[in-house]
Amino acid sequence: MKKQILVTGGAGFIGSHLVSALLKEDKWDVAVVDNFDGFYDPEIKRCNIRDLSGSENFELFEVDICDRNSMDEVFSSRDFDAVIHLAARAGVRPSLEKPHEYAKTNVGGTLSILEMMREYDVPKLVFGSSSSVYGARCKVPFKESEDVTKPISPYAATKLAGEALCHTYSHLYRLNAVCLRFFTVYGACQRPDLAIHKFSRLISRGAAIPMYGDGTTRRDYTYVEDIIQGIRAAVDYDDKPFDVFNLGESRTVELKELIRLLEEKLGKKAVIDRMAPQAGDVPLTCADISKARELLGYSPKTRIEEGLDHFVEWFNKRQTIDSKAIV
Repeated sequence: MKKQILVTGGAGFIGSHLVSALLKEDKWDVAVVDNFDGFYDPEIKRCNIRDLSGSENFELFEVDICDRNSMDEVFSSRDFDAVIHLAARAGVRPSLEKPHEYAKTNVGGTLSILEMMREYDVPKLVFGSSSSVYGARCKVPFKESEDVTKPISPYAATKLAGEALCHTYSHLYRLNAVCLRFFTVYGACQRPDLAIHKFSRLISRGAAIPMYGDGTTRRDYTYVEDIIQGIRAAVDYDDKPFDVFNLGESRTVELKELIRLLEEKLGKKAVIDRMAPQAGDVPLTCADISKARELLGYSPKTRIEEGLDHFVEWFNKRQTIDSKAIV
């Protein structure tokens, strides 16, 4: 008998990769909740799961996690063994413009999921958090044991609040909860607003790419298939009722170097539009993944050079499909 698992945000970038991996295991009945929010073109998310929808082990609920009545229908439809909660309003910079919406979805929506899990006695939660909770720190690599009480964007604050809610419900209701802090995930189907996808699109068109600051900011870029391996391991982890793990590649890449690598992979020179540093952005991210290695068996395999090869292959194929559709 297959286990029942719910993936919120399952039509998104990371979520669709995860759902595909779960279905390939052939041991899960996978339910997906996604409201196809208009933060970016909803058709992109529909395309992400189009090939999955034919599986008899897949069911889509097109509802909002903040809608209690709709979520009650989802949770009453089956006895879930676990929930992987990836649904969220994403992005640091947009959160400065719409903090109330970020709080509603990322805090209120997470509370909605936890309440449903409490009411329906679902024992396991994996929560998708973010490296942004570490704030603007200089000490690297970032350890899970460090103080994270100084987020510098509404997005980061909502993710930190989500972690706190997970801890609270774990403590009060014996829920097994694992929070995963993702570090700059990239790969096929990446959201169009994220740097690697956005830069590739602009470079390929000969348009200027925005470079905030002097190009020396550094990020720990993590290939999506490595992230999926970490999420899947977290589902099976039950050593503690509550725990937090970094999922990164544990190598930083300077923004200028990222642009150079994309130029090389795309075979085209970038036009740079130099801009002032952006409020809410952190200068550096770098994950200490020793805890995840030891307790989850997490072992990222894909370095940025190889990962960008895979991404550009997907990107070029996607561009070809889109151009044919326009014609």
